[in-house]
Amino acid sequence: MTLAQLQSFVLVARLGSVKAAAAELGVTEPAVSVAVAALRKELGDELFVRAGRGIALTAGGRRLAALASEILGLAEQARRSVQDSPGQPRLMQVAVSNVVAEHVGPLIDAFTARDPGLEVAIETVAGASMAELLEHRRADIALGPPPPPERGAMVASVPFLRCRLIVVAAPAHPLAGRRDLAPAELGAERWLLGPPELDPTTGAGLLFARAGFAPSDFVAYTSHAAAVAAAAAGDGVVLTLAHTVIEELRRRALTRIDVRGTPMLEMWHASTLGFGRALPAALALQRFATSPEATQAISTGRAGAASSRARPRPHVTLWSSVAAGLRSGADDE
Repeated sequence: MTLAQLQSFVLVARLGSVKAAAAELGVTEPAVSVAVAALRKELGDELFVRAGRGIALTAGGRRLAALASEILGLAEQARRSVQDSPGQPRLMQVAVSNVVAEHVGPLIDAFTARDPGLEVAIETVAGASMAELLEHRRADIALGPPPPPERGAMVASVPFLRCRLIVVAAPAHPLAGRRDLAPAELGAERWLLGPPELDPTTGAGLLFARAGFAPSDFVAYTSHAAAVAAAAAGDGVVLTLAHTVIEELRRRALTRIDVRGTPMLEMWHASTLGFGRALPAALALQRFATSPEATQAISTGRAGAASSRARPRPHVTLWSSVAAGLRSGADDE
């Protein structure tokens, strides 16, 4: 049993087909089939069977998928640990939702100021994928919406920031001054959104999901801050964190649109692996995120400010080595 075989199977299980797994790894479909066949033979289990246009995991396949993800994550963690050199920064992988990404910089700076030997790699992801990233050890900690209830046994999550979200627009907007608008009444308005797509677990996506409608006209911007600026210019309405537009509301560059159900309360959570499996640095950040210092850093920091101690999440070289192993196997066929 090899890491290449396990990675091949995990991708087939997660993506639902050999073809999709091969595309993800950048290898041929026969290479993935050979890797899975070797596991089937060694373990004496079919692992999955065809079901309609997809696959269905056997009981053994479900158990292997969970354990294989853990093994691959531990292998990557071991690689990082061995490559750590004295005097070189340690690396912690942080997954954040899109909204959190624009506000987490001051928190990361305040935290890493306490530990000069720590470097943070940040990856922006959909809220629904955070628990899976943690379980597969592709992230050490996740900052954003809480994990779904069914993941509660595997993930330890604590709330760290209570946010109020409001709908704002330019003062000349036709809806300005109206009271107690039903969310559906804004369905025909132009909504201004941050990147990359509507996430039903947070922000505007959660508002639309709760109200049971989708906007017919919306524009996506490269950042939520840019969407707010467009709203001030009269381009439409935007759902935003109340504390980030206090000055604009005071200057009447923006006005709040009174929409039923807003201010919408949203709790940001810091989530790690449970059962004592989290990295010490991840647990330290989880504790720090709940501190008054962290709350102050986020509340007073400039939206969109990048952390000086963080960088985009690097390519994980374990996956490259797996793909290389599968390519080698395909060449030997």
